Amino acid sequence: MYRVRLCKDRNYQFDTHYFPPYLCIREKNKSNQFKNKNIMRTLDYIKLDSAAAAKVVESLQQLLADYQVFYANLRGFHWNIKGHGFFVLHSKFEDLYNNAAEKVDELAERILMLGGVPKNKYSDYLKVSNIKEVEGVTNGDEALNNILETYSHFIVEERKLLAVASQAGDEATVAVMSDYLKEQEKMVWMLCAYASK
Repeated sequence: MYRVRLCKDRNYQFDTHYFPPYLCIREKNKSNQFKNKNIMRTLDYIKLDSAAAAKVVESLQQLLADYQVFYANLRGFHWNIKGHGFFVLHSKFEDLYNNAAEKVDELAERILMLGGVPKNKYSDYLKVSNIKEVEGVTNGDEALNNILETYSHFIVEERKLLAVASQAGDEATVAVMSDYLKEQEKMVWMLCAYASK
């Protein structure tokens, strides 16, 4: 018996007595394609040392935890902001949390590319994050100060990670961190300009 594929969404079994083998396209047994899970290791193909990549992954995991808590804080600022500047800040905080969500995804995917497994439980993030949860912030100045302090932390940590990635020969992570730094330094300048009296 051959399992054949006649159309892309259905498999059929045919007895080769009635259908010669050359007419039957056998479908591979997908469960056996990658018996040895080391066959398709990304690091083997992107040519990075696994020990050096592990150090980058460790730093990325920390940054991922920090960004997840920052994201939750930004949502709170967006929801709870009141008073003068509400319309501007409400909209800006939405932009910022969408940006943070994109970075969370990018960091998690980079961890996977380097052979790690990104943490995904908030309980894990809260144990290690250097960013503290905040709640009930309704004042724009207080929210902006928190965001500026958080960006200051990220800038320091991303520079450190950039150095670790550079030492590992991981130019892709270096590029990601460079992009983050360029964007965040500009955002700090803009937020400071907005907050100045």
